[in-house]
Amino acid sequence: MTPTRKKRMTVVLLILLGVGIAAAIAMTALQENLLYFVSPSDVAADKMPAGRQFRLGGLVKDGSVVRANESLEIHFVVTDGPEDVAVVFNDILPDLFREGQGIIAIGALDTAGVFQADEVLAKHDEEYMPPEVADALEKTGHTVADQNAAAENKP
Repeated sequence: MTPTRKKRMTVVLLILLGVGIAAAIAMTALQENLLYFVSPSDVAADKMPAGRQFRLGGLVKDGSVVRANESLEIHFVVTDGPEDVAVVFNDILPDLFREGQGIIAIGALDTAGVFQADEVLAKHDEEYMPPEVADALEKTGHTVADQNAAAENKP
């Protein structure tokens, strides 16, 4: 092999090594910053470890909202029908938050299995439901139309 070919081979190998390292760093950064959507049924199936951030979506279970007297802390249950997940949120809730409505909460499970929410997003009108929540409800045998009809009958 001539010295020119050796030089070219070295340059090509260094470029390939650099691209490989850059791709590995990018994949690691993306993996750490992804927020997966998880339904209460997925949480019950132990698909998410404690401490891992994710988005929990479902309906706020009727009669489950409990507000603390001395703080902003609120406890409620998110359900997709067959499974429930207890949620704790310590901030101001969106104005549209109420029982029986679809929400998405961003946070993580603690070691006791309670979802510690950092942010709660409520749907914006009677007709809208987040696509992830609608899909999760349909997988459990509930339809979006049934949930909207139930919400219309509530005071």
